Formats: sequence, C-alpha cells, structure tokens
Amino acid sequence: MIRSLVRYDISICGIPELPLFREAGVSDVLSIIDPATPEPEAFMSFAPHRRRTLRFDDLLFEAPGSLAPSEADVQAILDFGAELESRSDIAHVLVHCHAGVSRSSAAAAVLMAQHNPGREEDAFMALLEIRPQAWPNTRVVEFADVLLERQGALAAALAAYRRALLRVRPHLSQMVVNVGRGHELPE
Repeated sequence: MIRSLVRYDISICGIPELPLFREAGVSDVLSIIDPATPEPEAFMSFAPHRRRTLRFDDLLFEAPGSLAPSEADVQAILDFGAELESRSDIAHVLVHCHAGVSRSSAAAAVLMAQHNPGREEDAFMALLEIRPQAWPNTRVVEFADVLLERQGALAAALAAYRRALLRVRPHLSQMVVNVGRGHELPE
C-alpha cells in the first residue's frame, strides 16, 4: 500500500532510534524537534543526505512559553513533500520527532496523502505498518486539511486510523488519556 502512495521508502522514528537508521540508505530527513532541542548528533554518522528541520512543540493548542505547530510549519512540511515529488533521486525518507509518535507520524501521513487526493485513509492506515504506535498530532493534520483543501477528508481519515489502531492496540487509549489527550479518542 505504501508504494502506491509514494515512490520511496518512508520511516518514522524518535531521536533515540536515529542510530538504527545510520545504514538504512536514508536520502532525505524531515526533523521535527522541540525549539530548544540541539541538533541530534546521530546525523553526524549518517551517509550524506538532505535534511529539513522544523522546530515546534507537540501541542494541540497555543500555550504560553511553548511553540505550537503553525500553519507555516505545516506549509513547510508540504513544501518538503513537493520537493520530494519533484526529484527522481529519492530513495528513503526518514521523518522523526522526539518520540516518533505524534508530530512525525502526522507529517508522514500528510506526505503520503499530499499527492493522493481521495486516498487520505490509505495514507493514515499505512501508519499501522510503518509506526504501529503512531498517534498523529491533530493540529498538524487539521492545518494540512485546510492547506490541501481536503474539506475534512484528512480529519476523517485520522479518526478512522485511530479507531483501527485502538482495535488492535486497545491499551493505547489509557496512555492517550494519561497524557491529557483523551479528547482525541474516537467515538
């Protein structure tokens, strides 16, 4: 299913897992890290690759002293996706954030959905294979839905993905509640 959405391999991870991708043939990286986090040292041992870094916190709402994802951040993700589609030398795209759960999974799903109108649900369901613990950041998805003019299709696909994920990993619902995101649980 993933190859029918993008013509390259796509992986998602957190900062602690970056060394596992050192020999994975990564050609391009989308790093989404907290504003105060230093550049991950793991990239110093990677083969040459292209890297785009975005800095925002994993938030769903604006909060004093933090930097929530903005429309401009999501536009930067879409610009990265457009650049990938315009090049023929893409082999393996790695998308990472701090834990590889929320910001990076939202960005990866958006990248897969970007050039596949009508296949939004396929893009999110691919996360079950790529990163089975993914819980995409709702704010990032909502901005992408507007910017891509999908009239709610990305949001609906996110809800369908979450229902599917919780059917196979029901214990995650308690974790979502524990981190203060229980309002994101599908009905």
